[in-house]
Amino acid sequence: MIVVQRVRVRWDSDSRGAPAANARRGLPERHPLPSPLPDADIVVHDILADVGTGYRPDARTLVGAKAAEQASLRLALVDDQLVVHRLPGWASYPARPRHPRRLFALLPGQIGRYRANFRFTGCQCAARWWYEQWTVHVARGPDGFAAPAVDHDVDDRVHLYGGRGRP
Repeated sequence: MIVVQRVRVRWDSDSRGAPAANARRGLPERHPLPSPLPDADIVVHDILADVGTGYRPDARTLVGAKAAEQASLRLALVDDQLVVHRLPGWASYPARPRHPRRLFALLPGQIGRYRANFRFTGCQCAARWWYEQWTVHVARGPDGFAAPAVDHDVDDRVHLYGGRGRP
């Protein structure tokens, strides 16, 4: 079983200041998995915490390879490794890649974490900016989420508001 948990935190331009950033900073990057998990090869636990709901997490559980693609991931078993790629997305910033990007390869029992943040815009006719920060955990087996540490960690977070980049 492959278990993916994507936690997205979303806010708008009015919530860019320090008080709102402090509220987001305290949000968990990992949540308990639903119990029982669906009996499927791939389970995706997708969580959205939006400023419009006071950052109350809204969770849904999906199954299958299409669910992983909806979470912007492509998963492939190669020999005994699970190869995880990040699919191109629709973010305005940072510039979106044109091709899938390999994040990591997991052996049985391992867990990987991918962190990124993005700025999005709406359509040209009603431009609206919003921001998202993602924390995605991928585990080979449901017990992988019990481990406090991760085996592979990819951090693609950038400075979204201009100025110096993240250290």
